[in-house]
Amino acid sequence: MNIQAQVELLESLAAIDAELKELGDTSNHERDVLSGKRTSLSSLDERLDKGRRGIEEMERTRNDLTTELRQMGVQVERSREKLSRCRTEREANAAQREVEELRKLYRDREVEIDKLSGLLEQAKGELAKIGEERNGVFGDLGATEGDATSRLGDAEKQLALKQAERDALVGKVPVQLFRRYEMIRKRKGTAIAATSDGTCSACHMRLQPMLFQKLMRGEEFGQCPSCNRILYFRPGRPEQTESPEGA
Repeated sequence: MNIQAQVELLESLAAIDAELKELGDTSNHERDVLSGKRTSLSSLDERLDKGRRGIEEMERTRNDLTTELRQMGVQVERSREKLSRCRTEREANAAQREVEELRKLYRDREVEIDKLSGLLEQAKGELAKIGEERNGVFGDLGATEGDATSRLGDAEKQLALKQAERDALVGKVPVQLFRRYEMIRKRKGTAIAATSDGTCSACHMRLQPMLFQKLMRGEEFGQCPSCNRILYFRPGRPEQTESPEGA
């Protein structure tokens, strides 16, 4: 197989690899977008569930404190009645201290209930915002999931077709040349570069005159000293094919 036939094979292979990369990037993007929305929805659902449990717990605590407050109110009234029935100063002082202590506990419970009620309102407001955000993500996912899944399916089909086309083409490329191509492609993303004016088309570095003359003869491939890609000569306009020495 002459060098020109090998060049054509490598150019076709590079074109297919570029299409495969583009299709792969498109598939990955669609998949990442869907995955991101699903992950976001799951996270918001977890936050909603956690928020609801927290609100339920605070409401139970507030109910318990309210019940305790009512019981304290009854105790305060009993202590007042006890104070009114005292016959000695000692009994009156003891009953007065009991009333004051109960009043202090009563006020403390009222403060706790008020504080808890404020936290409850704040938690409910935050839960409502999370709910709105969750509904927005859910609606967006529902509106776009079908189209995204369809695009993913189309991209997967095209990938399979292009891969089959590539496999058929690889069988025509000389084994050693393909191994070299693959090794460079995996490192650089692209493996081949052309020159028509003594400059590498990939890295735009100027080639040595001897290397350029060798490539112009079209007898074998070269290697760019800068980017290490497989180099070959591609005829251009007459003024472009002049060697660096002639230039």
